[in-house]
Amino acid sequence: MQYNKILLLVFLCLLQSPSVFSQQNRTVSGIVTDQQGQAIPGVLISVQPLNKGFITDQEGKFKLNLALDKEFTLVFSFLGYEPYEEIISASSNNKNLNIQLTEEATDLEEFTILGKSELSEIRERAFNIEVVDARKLHHTNLDLGHALDRVSGVRVRESGGVGSRMNFSLNGFSGKQVKFFIDGIPMDDFGSSFQLNNIPINLAERIEVYKGVVPIGLGADALGGAVNIVTKNVRKNYVDASYSYGSFNTHRSVINTAFVAESGFTFQLNAFQNYSDNNYWVNVDVADIETGKYYPNQRVRRFHDTYHNETVITQLGVQGKSYADKLLIGLTAGKNYSEVQTGARLVSVFGQWHRRGTILMPTFKYQKRDLFTKGLDVNVNANYNFGSEQNIDTVNRRYNWFQQYKEYEVPGGERSYTRYKFNNNNAVLTANAHYNFGIHTFAISNVFNSFNRIGSDALNPYNDKYEQPRKSQKNITGLSYQLNWEEKASVSAFTKIYKQTNYFTLSYNPTGNYGDVAYRNERENFTYPGYGITGSYFITGNIQAKASLEKSYRLPEPEELFGDMVNLQGNLDLKPETSYNYNLGLSIWKQLNRDHRVDISANGFYRDAKDFIRARLNNNQAMQVMDNLYSVTNIGVEGEIRWSYKNLLSAGANITYQNLRNNTEFEEGQTTSSIVYRDRVPNMPYLFGNADASLMLQDAFGKGNDLNIGYNLLYVHAFYLYWPSLGAEKFDVPQQLSHDVNLTFTTGEKGRLQLIAECKNLLDNKLYDNFSLQKPGRSFSGKIRYFIY
Repeated sequence: MQYNKILLLVFLCLLQSPSVFSQQNRTVSGIVTDQQGQAIPGVLISVQPLNKGFITDQEGKFKLNLALDKEFTLVFSFLGYEPYEEIISASSNNKNLNIQLTEEATDLEEFTILGKSELSEIRERAFNIEVVDARKLHHTNLDLGHALDRVSGVRVRESGGVGSRMNFSLNGFSGKQVKFFIDGIPMDDFGSSFQLNNIPINLAERIEVYKGVVPIGLGADALGGAVNIVTKNVRKNYVDASYSYGSFNTHRSVINTAFVAESGFTFQLNAFQNYSDNNYWVNVDVADIETGKYYPNQRVRRFHDTYHNETVITQLGVQGKSYADKLLIGLTAGKNYSEVQTGARLVSVFGQWHRRGTILMPTFKYQKRDLFTKGLDVNVNANYNFGSEQNIDTVNRRYNWFQQYKEYEVPGGERSYTRYKFNNNNAVLTANAHYNFGIHTFAISNVFNSFNRIGSDALNPYNDKYEQPRKSQKNITGLSYQLNWEEKASVSAFTKIYKQTNYFTLSYNPTGNYGDVAYRNERENFTYPGYGITGSYFITGNIQAKASLEKSYRLPEPEELFGDMVNLQGNLDLKPETSYNYNLGLSIWKQLNRDHRVDISANGFYRDAKDFIRARLNNNQAMQVMDNLYSVTNIGVEGEIRWSYKNLLSAGANITYQNLRNNTEFEEGQTTSSIVYRDRVPNMPYLFGNADASLMLQDAFGKGNDLNIGYNLLYVHAFYLYWPSLGAEKFDVPQQLSHDVNLTFTTGEKGRLQLIAECKNLLDNKLYDNFSLQKPGRSFSGKIRYFIY
């Protein structure tokens, strides 16, 4: 029976031919989706009474021509879904259909699923890529940053709680060395109101993590990889709303909704809000503000760390037109308020200093497949951020952790007397095209990024330094060729041209008199070529090997050059960093029997970087500053294993080891070997991993109700804060172990209502990411989510 169904499917597909519909004078097209609005590729469409059939494409789309004076019945069939019939009457004209298939409730043991899911196809690309199915995490309170923290090779480090400064590390490369995108659009300099750790996971459909080589379509000057956040490809009307409340007076609200008319008119709205007092407990040494008496290892609450942000993303336009698959204009608007509790170390404590930020960013998106000719796909995106940032430090006090303070009568601030407000005026324009013919694909891309910081300080309006230029422009052009051979092997070669121009001033004393300051305009230009090649090969049907190498560059970011006005000091002497990256990986998918499945992947990597940009403490250890380290090597391995049993149980674990070493033997101006030569690079975790498990109970507490019990473990081995050879004979940042559990109860018609309870850091362990900055302890939260498709 099983083989007869397969033969029938193949037979109907072979019958598809242009001659099938030789008497055409009306078009019937559309898309086939599941109950969550996700496109289904490979759906069999039988046209009756012609007894002909064909299959939807990779985006779930179909298009056919039918005689105008006859009635037809379209039967949509896909394994695991109920058949669906659509009648096309004799009197109807051109039609655009949105077909939604419903999952079967019957046992599917006799069926063999043909084809691959979209996520599987992405994972099997020649690039070393890992994909996070964000839809499976929509019931959690995770933001995008913490969802990524569960990926092998990834460490997400924060300086505190909700809204705190985040540092992302991938295979030893961190910060701006890894680039972020939303739907292929660079997130460079979106401002403090739109960061990964304040964007809810519900905004994404999936997250693509590229380790090492990055496709030229993303147009990045990434040194060690990139993250592309893919949002929902809206084809249906829907509403997805949620609210959560948790420890430390934390509130999160999300609403995602869209309206799609039969004409193709589309309106989409995404709005979210985060608020937290962040008043969790920390352990720190405290000195009495009056007597100076020393109190070691005190347990105190954070008292000046409130954070909140509100963001709205709107898009309006059309899709599914002859001139555009998608044409949308939009606006992203938001704001945030952030109190600054500490400096770069916990001993620096503040009680009044705070920041404000806004984002006001119009956007433009255009996508078209088969433009002018079959196989030519074009994407154009543009945005301009009018948002602002303001640093407010006007109270001349000195605080300690007992909330005692000493106030001074003269004007001043806790760090710098300022109300400095600035606009970074960021513009991003991306364009790429792919031309596919047969087994060959050519691609070209270009990304232009402009930064121009303009600001003023109401407390010091005549200060010349605020009038000095802080400008930067980057342009990255890429060209690639890809060869695909019978779905068994793929190889891609590419080249990139990196260009950057920076405009700034340097101060000097023109007369030699004390206090006399003038500024000299400076301009720096960088142009570098990069290249690479990547390939994959299926050893068997379920074993795939991948390999890649590249020479990549990463140009200094404006924030690294000019500072962020809080805890990052600018460094105009930064040079672009470059790296030779090598990757070798193996993936195995194995269906052990009807019920059990195991996925195993392993990857080895080697990085040889020059002028490596890393964070260090500045001279007074109050702020961080980015600096070049001439030569750094990194060799590492990562592995992951996942197991599932039916739809009942699933579990997985991953582990990463990276050996990041200082390979700079002779420091500038020195003839003897550096004392830290071949030392492990400090303040960088080198051994870490995750484990998770989930249990799904169907029809719990009544038919139609589901209960999911989930568990996640985070492990980070102890690591050095300073260079080991400079007297640091112990691990300064201790081992970290965090346990998270969650319960999700799904009920209501079609599972529209979800009730979620979570506990993070169940055992209340002390967790640290950056220097001595302690992260939140045990926390609880509850969430309610309701969605309609």
